[in-house]
Amino acid sequence: MKIRSCLTTDAHQLVEIYNHFILNSTATFEEAIIDVDEMINRIASISSNYPFLVCESDEQIMGYAYAVRWKERSAYRYSLETTVYVRPNHQREGVGRLLYLELLEQLRLRGFHCGLAGITLPNRPSVEFHESLGFEKVGQLKQVGFKFGEWIDVGYWQIIL
Repeated sequence: MKIRSCLTTDAHQLVEIYNHFILNSTATFEEAIIDVDEMINRIASISSNYPFLVCESDEQIMGYAYAVRWKERSAYRYSLETTVYVRPNHQREGVGRLLYLELLEQLRLRGFHCGLAGITLPNRPSVEFHESLGFEKVGQLKQVGFKFGEWIDVGYWQIIL
C-alpha cells in the first residue's frame, strides 16, 4: 500500500467508493450520487489548497482522505474539517489509519492548528477510530440531518495539531 496525492485521473475510482456511502450509509449526508465530472471538480478544488490523499495498492484506490476549510470567516483559517472514506471491502485493514496519519502530518507541516471530524451518531467504529488517533469529542448536534427517513445526530471530534 502506498499513500500519494490524489490526481483527477483517480476520479472514477473515488466515485465508486463515495457513491457506495451515499447510497448505503449516513457517513455522508449527500443523497444523490455524483458523477466523475463532479468528482474531478472536487479533487481540483480541494487539492489546490489542502491535502487530498489516496491509498493505492496494485493500481486500485483503497481509500481516500482530505481536509477542507472548517468555515469561511478568516479567523477559522487554521482549522480544517477532515474526512476519510475506505472502500467497503478494505475496511479494518489499516487503510483509514494510514491515510489519516499522513493527512494529519501534512496539515501540521502546512501550519494548520486544528482538525475537526463530524461523525454521524451512533457510530462506535468511527468514534473509536478517531479517538485512537487523538481526537476528542467536543460537541453533538441533535437531529441535524435527515436521511433514509430518520433524523440523525452529528458529533464533532477535534484534534489540536
